[in-house]
Amino acid sequence: MQELKLIKNDPWLVPYKRTIQGRFDYALQKEKLLTEEKQSLTDLASGYLYFGLHRTASGWVFREWAPNATAIYLIGSFNSWQKQEDYRLLPEENGVWTIQLTVDKLSHGDLFKLWMEWNGGAGERIPAWIRRVVQDEQTKVFSAQVWNPEHPYVFKHKKIKPDTDPLLIYECHIGMGTAEEKVGTYDEFRRNVLPRIAKGGYNTIQIMAIQEHPYYGSFGYHVSSFFAASSRFGTPEELKHLIDDAHGMGIAVIMDIVHSHAVKNEVEGLARFDGSFNQYFLTGSRREHPAWDSLCFDYGKNEVLHFLLSNCKFWMEEYGFDGYRFDGVTSMLYFSHGLGEAFMSYDDYFNGHQDDDAIAYLTLANRLIHEVNPDAITIAEEVSGMPGLAVPVKDGGYGFDYRMAMNIPDYWIKTIKEKKDEDWHPSSIWWETTNRRVDEKTISYAESHDQALVGDKTIIFRLIDSNMYWHMQKNDRNMIVERGIALHKMIRLVTATTMNGGYLNFMGNEFGHPEWIDFPREGNGWSHKYARRQWHLTDNQDLKYHYLSDFDAEMIRVIKCVDKFQSTPVWKIWDSDSDQILAYMRADLFFVFNFSPSKSFVDYGFLTPPGKYEVVLNTDAVEFGGNGLSDDTIPHLTQFDPLYETENKGWLKLYIPARSAIVLKKVN
Repeated sequence: MQELKLIKNDPWLVPYKRTIQGRFDYALQKEKLLTEEKQSLTDLASGYLYFGLHRTASGWVFREWAPNATAIYLIGSFNSWQKQEDYRLLPEENGVWTIQLTVDKLSHGDLFKLWMEWNGGAGERIPAWIRRVVQDEQTKVFSAQVWNPEHPYVFKHKKIKPDTDPLLIYECHIGMGTAEEKVGTYDEFRRNVLPRIAKGGYNTIQIMAIQEHPYYGSFGYHVSSFFAASSRFGTPEELKHLIDDAHGMGIAVIMDIVHSHAVKNEVEGLARFDGSFNQYFLTGSRREHPAWDSLCFDYGKNEVLHFLLSNCKFWMEEYGFDGYRFDGVTSMLYFSHGLGEAFMSYDDYFNGHQDDDAIAYLTLANRLIHEVNPDAITIAEEVSGMPGLAVPVKDGGYGFDYRMAMNIPDYWIKTIKEKKDEDWHPSSIWWETTNRRVDEKTISYAESHDQALVGDKTIIFRLIDSNMYWHMQKNDRNMIVERGIALHKMIRLVTATTMNGGYLNFMGNEFGHPEWIDFPREGNGWSHKYARRQWHLTDNQDLKYHYLSDFDAEMIRVIKCVDKFQSTPVWKIWDSDSDQILAYMRADLFFVFNFSPSKSFVDYGFLTPPGKYEVVLNTDAVEFGGNGLSDDTIPHLTQFDPLYETENKGWLKLYIPARSAIVLKKVN
């Protein structure tokens, strides 16, 4: 048997060869079992075309999988929510129930549920495969809805091939996308926010909270209806229009998909759907997630795999999504969900504490997604550092295209909270931003939505805090604000330009959105004040916020001016913890950082490839809220040194103001 490339690329994995090969073989065996070697994964993952509600040439057909049920009825606005024989489902093989109805029995917009009966009980349920769920504004009750519009949305743009070199992700939340104190809509986001994203230079949006979830404040992570786009933001047609317009702008759209757990709600979700505890979920002590108050899928059950794989295909085929960011992958990989684990050595990844069924599912999901669309993007939110996560399946990996570099935001928050400015060490910054496996691409980010939630603080709020309320006018000089703005730009610049796959920014953080995110809840009087984005702050040219968004857009432009930026090697030219200087090159771009809060340097020398260098970006430029201490129109020429002639290097001597960074381009 040929050795897997994953092991070849990392000799430290050789002692675990048997486990790695075993996981690889197990996933392939699962695929053979599911497909019976008669169909492809793509063909298999079409459950949404069979189950759920469908309009046919002669009327309607509805199917559901509920092996523990003894009787199932459709109840809804069409029959006064009463159990009637005309709407009774008939049992078929393997726990499948079916009903066929004439066209007059259901109409577009009708509300309905299932009345589910089982030995010892009965109750209302929302169909598991339903594509539309709505909530009554007065009663707050959720119901399925017949969705068969007279004029379904017709896509105007073909699916795009995402620009993944580099991937520049704008992480966003539809409901928070409005400045008004309310829940924003797909349509408002399409009209008002998409143009901002395009102007900022991002080539991908990652949308959170798409799958229907009963509690808005869960940020979309307690999913109830996996095939239904959240109706609190609008209609399926409006979401399709949003994605279509994004494609028209050359922007890929990926979805934050939640297959790591599900909401515990029984009426709205999958919990005890057919009266049993183990239809979709594990039993015993593993059924409930100990930290998330949710239920854990049974990835060893074929029907569950069929459900989740079909879900992966559905959103791509029905809505045109270009891929997924899989949430909570660490929780899936380990029986412990990663809780209390240190992950200090390779033993921690191959000690038998891992869930091989979950690993097989993730492997098959990635195979399927790239079968459906070879250009699809998959990203794993995974904190443990599991080797092979973002390695192709054929090489022995789990098939993700990228993994989130979750160490970087943790590092920045820890540094800001615990270290004096004088103790910011460039050697440490370099290590954290470039420490990754050579065979896996990562998504670098300084902060995501996680760092903005109530109880935590965004980077800008940690740096400036309450001074944001009083000193963000341009004519107001404030040392704390100026420090915060300077470091905000430097942190983002070093994080983005050391990437080896992509860069991510959460909506509004590019302009230093003030305060935290706090969704409406009983504790805040159900207020939307902190669950929105105050776009007027960056639009107001009299305030300092626009300095940060202007810098962010220019930083993205500089990155995009290098062909295949993330594929180009990044190599360190110099670092000095005593001077707090860091310098590195990438293609013809030379990046220089001075993290010192008080020391500026004149004629600081760096050995670089000889030639002429011009400044293309300066965090200290006046247009970005800096002091403008340098004349960036002056070109810089390297000085010849016979000692380094054979190395083809010369001395580039620069003036580097305190707490600033510059990017120079070698122009000849």
